[in-house]
Amino acid sequence: MAVLLFKLRNVPDDEAADVRELLHAHDIAFYETTAGSWGVSMPGIWLHDDSRLAEARALLDTYQNIRQSEARSTYEQALARGERRTVFTLAAESPLKVILLLAALLFVLYISIMPFMRL
Repeated sequence: MAVLLFKLRNVPDDEAADVRELLHAHDIAFYETTAGSWGVSMPGIWLHDDSRLAEARALLDTYQNIRQSEARSTYEQALARGERRTVFTLAAESPLKVILLLAALLFVLYISIMPFMRL
C-alpha cells in the first residue's frame, strides 16, 4: 500500500529535487502528487509500498540533519558578519513599501473602529 514519505507543501524546490535524487540514487520507487489546480490537495512524495519505508525514512532523516546543520552554519556566519536582516533593515531597503503597508493598516483600523466612535 502507498505511504506518504515527504510532504511538499511550502518546501523549497531545491530541497524537493534533492529528495527526488536521493530516492533515485537508492532505487526507491516513488511517485508525486501535486496540490492540484486549486491548491487544496496534499502535495507529496509517496512510496509505492511500505516495504522500504524504514530505509527511505532513515535516508531522509540523514539528509535533513545535514541540510539543517548547513543552514544553521550559514545563518551563524551571516550573524557573525553582521548581515542579519531585521525589521529595520527591511524598512531601510524598501521604505515606500513599508509606508504603504502602514497606511493600509491604519485605513483598515480606522474603518473598523469608526462605527464605534460615533456612539
